[in-house]
Parts: sequence; C-alpha cells; structure tokens
Amino acid sequence: MDNLLKNPLIELKEIKVSYPETGIVLDDLSLTIYKDDRVGIKGANGSGKTTLLYTIVGLIRHEKGEIKIFGKIMKDEKDFVEVRKKIGFLFQNSDDQLFSPTVEEDIAFGPLNLRLPKEIVKERVEQTIKSLGIEKLRHRFPQNLSYGEKRIVAISTILSMKPDIYLLDEPTTGLDEKTTERIEKFLTENNLTFCIVSHDLSFIKRVCNKIYLLEKGKIFPL
Repeated sequence: MDNLLKNPLIELKEIKVSYPETGIVLDDLSLTIYKDDRVGIKGANGSGKTTLLYTIVGLIRHEKGEIKIFGKIMKDEKDFVEVRKKIGFLFQNSDDQLFSPTVEEDIAFGPLNLRLPKEIVKERVEQTIKSLGIEKLRHRFPQNLSYGEKRIVAISTILSMKPDIYLLDEPTTGLDEKTTERIEKFLTENNLTFCIVSHDLSFIKRVCNKIYLLEKGKIFPL
C-alpha cells in the first residue's frame, strides 16, 4: 500500500524550537514517518539533531507547530507520557539509559514498567540478549562496561520493549568497526521502523531508505 494511503506514526508540522542562547534551532520543520520507514537524518554538530528527537517525545517543548504521534495531537505532558511507552528512544549518552545493578536487570526494566507478566519479561530478556549477542554481559555491572558495550546494552533496553518505532541518537558514534557492524545488522535484519540522527552519512546510507539533511533549522531530502 502506498504511504499516502497509510496513517503516519509520527507527523511534525511547521515545528519551531529556539534557545535563548543560540536562537532558532528548528525553523518551521515538517517531517512524516510511516510504518516500515527507516529514516536517516544527517547534520553537523549543533545542527539540532538531538533537539529534533527530544521535541518528538516531548522532552523539549515546541513553540509553534503541531506534533501528531500515532494519530493523536500532542497537547501536554500527559499525552507524551503515553506515547513514550511505544517509542524506543536511544539517548546519545548511554549512561543516561543504564542504572540497574546488572545488564540483565536493565533489559528487564522496560518490559516490567509496561506491567507485562514475568514470564513474558523473562522471554523478552532472553530474546534480546541472544539477538544482540551479549550473553557474556548479562551479569555485568553496566557502569563498568566499555563505551561500545554500553551502547549495545542501551540498545538492548529499548529492543526488549518491542516499541512501534525507534528514535536513535548517534547510535554508532565512537564505536569500533565490530560493534558498528553488530548495530547495523540489528537494524537491517529486523523488521523495524526507525529514525536515526547521525553525522555519519555512510552508515545512514547503509541502513536507511529515506535520508534527510538538517541544516539551518530546516530539513531537506537527500
């Protein structure tokens, strides 16, 4: 079915966001993401990539425009709280995502927070660990992991929730080639809908089917 005949998962219309110290960051920006889209957004450091993702999930409030997620207009924090349960958000800093005593418990946290039965949570933890090949990390203390290990584990914490869409902030920055390949395999071999923001155009080209440039507050197709 053509995307035009489907309802978008995320729809931004003429969004404006600015900061007192830097001025306008997003300037009448519009973006639509449908199910099965693999969107990549490239931009220089400071171009507003992280701001864009934060705005989508309501961590930064927009001054102008409309945000519609899963067909519902986002009006206040209560609306965003509900949709965040269906969005897998990867923060740029993995330490913001890892806080449990073990990797296994971090992976289980999201499904438990969704109030899923313990049997289902256990099943999801096992599936996630196997899918990302992190069996050796399951009993480790997350804060003692290497940068690359933390990145993989941070991804695992959202994978276990089985979200409707993934928003990934610079998922491969600072990673070695092997870890990058594992993340790339995860993104390309699973039936996922996602939006990645990154400065790495070559990575975006390998995993995405729609690519945009974020520049001077506006977004352009590449």
